[in-house]
Amino acid sequence: MRKLLLGIDIGTSACKVAVFDKSGEVLAQTNEPYQLFYPAPGYVEQDPDEWWEAICTGIKKVLAQSDISAEEIVGIGIDGQSWSAIPVDKDGNCLSRTPIWMDTRARDICEKVKEEVGFDTIFRVAGNDFLPSYSTPKMLWFKQEKPEVYENTYKFLQSNSYIGYKLTGVMSQDLSQGYGIHFFNNETCTYDAELAEKLGLSVDKVPDLYQCHAVIGTVTAAAAEKTGLKEGTKVVAGGLDAACGTLGAGVYLPGQTQEQGGQAGGMSICVDHALAHPKLILSPHVVPGMWLLQGGTVGGGGTLRWFKQEFGQDMSFDELTALAEDIPAGSDGVTYLPFMSGERSPIWDPDAKGVYYGLGFDKTKGHMVRATLEGVAYSLEHNLRVAAETGAQVGELIAMGGASNSILWTQIKADVTGKTIKVPTSDTATTLGAAILAGVGVGVYESFEEAIKETIVITRVQEPDMEAHAKYQESMKLYLELIDALTPIFDRK
Repeated sequence: MRKLLLGIDIGTSACKVAVFDKSGEVLAQTNEPYQLFYPAPGYVEQDPDEWWEAICTGIKKVLAQSDISAEEIVGIGIDGQSWSAIPVDKDGNCLSRTPIWMDTRARDICEKVKEEVGFDTIFRVAGNDFLPSYSTPKMLWFKQEKPEVYENTYKFLQSNSYIGYKLTGVMSQDLSQGYGIHFFNNETCTYDAELAEKLGLSVDKVPDLYQCHAVIGTVTAAAAEKTGLKEGTKVVAGGLDAACGTLGAGVYLPGQTQEQGGQAGGMSICVDHALAHPKLILSPHVVPGMWLLQGGTVGGGGTLRWFKQEFGQDMSFDELTALAEDIPAGSDGVTYLPFMSGERSPIWDPDAKGVYYGLGFDKTKGHMVRATLEGVAYSLEHNLRVAAETGAQVGELIAMGGASNSILWTQIKADVTGKTIKVPTSDTATTLGAAILAGVGVGVYESFEEAIKETIVITRVQEPDMEAHAKYQESMKLYLELIDALTPIFDRK
């Protein structure tokens, strides 16, 4: 009987469910959408029970539309979007929709906490700034604004740990998602009860910590009936989507760097110690003993998706990007700031706005498309420049996510950064990373090194055009000058 692995990815707009064999080949996969809610300015929420229903539907489809038997699945790995704060009671009932990573409702709370507790006190433990996108301020928001929910909350869960609970009945907190909780010590990978108390929280409100590949439990009878999975199938803790995607792209050694091309953008540099920068994001990798110095941006593939929705409804993505192919590097001065829902690293400004600068009667839709692609590449380069301040070494980039399917967009990123970009099997990197965690956890692979060698295949390599790179260095100056000039008025309505 085959030993197959199931990967579940809880994305921002949809969940992916995929079954892999030991070689990393996708045997079956599905994509199930769910809703985003915007109940007030700065609020961005999702319903975790909608995730669960979508995942159940996806698993049933995968099993029904293939020759895969539930008995062949020997391990399940789950990855999820960052910075959830899902309040559940002792019976595991979800008490509220969760604010997601784009939510900035806790801005005032953050300012108050940093003033009262001190930035240095928090950063010394967390290795990250105290910002409204993270889980901790959202917990405090529940405590302040919805005290009845907070009082009835047994544990706050992350996206993957909530699905892990629905599958196994076990509440867990994997190490790679721990960084969203500021009383999680990023260096020792333990909770700091003293800092939790200073923040007005308690370690009792979060689950026990698990290595990402650790088996937390097995599929219960109720979950088996709901999903079609076999009761008793092992489930591992899983981890952060960006970290699983980094693993699924083959990044697990110091210096290797993943370039993110999903709904959001950014990069993840693998380091062998907790290397922090206040303008970046530090988290443990899903690979034990490694950390990821990350730049997470709002502007990624979602920016082009928005542009297509508003200005290219009758075109495919390939047709849309083809308009940009004959536009020169720098888009004849049209510059795009991809801050469509504020911006995360490295500017951390929830008021930041998306901007097209340099439009004129001589500019075309092609200019705007190319500027969109370039703006996302500029945000990547901005993060890489800040990371260099820590001494982090970045060689080649390994791309993942749907955007890496675009040869043009990947080339623009190579030209802007001056880095060689390698593209593995991009569409499945994140679910593959989750499946690899399951494979290591249940013994399908003896080590992460074996898993990478077995599963990762590079499909193409794109070298930077250094002449274009020199031109883009000038464009980067304008990009940064625009940020500096507009920051003082970003908060105007």
